[in-house]
Amino acid sequence: MLHLIWSIIVGFIVGLLARALMPGAQELGFWLTTGIGIGGSFLGGLLATLLSKPSAGAKFHPAGLLMSIVGALILLWLYIKYH
Repeated sequence: MLHLIWSIIVGFIVGLLARALMPGAQELGFWLTTGIGIGGSFLGGLLATLLSKPSAGAKFHPAGLLMSIVGALILLWLYIKYH
């Protein structure tokens, strides 16, 4: 249960950072911002794993937060473009 709460909090923060970095006005609510942040974390993790493998036994990829924001920016751009 705590993992779910932590994912929502981190997802919201990543979503807010992506919204702050993306130019223009985005009218997104709490849940959509959180969803873009969580989805961006998954997408960023996938991209980071494709670019370089984490060391054996590592719980986190070194570029975790940065790639989460990059993934959220990609999802936010797609949302704005196709919405």
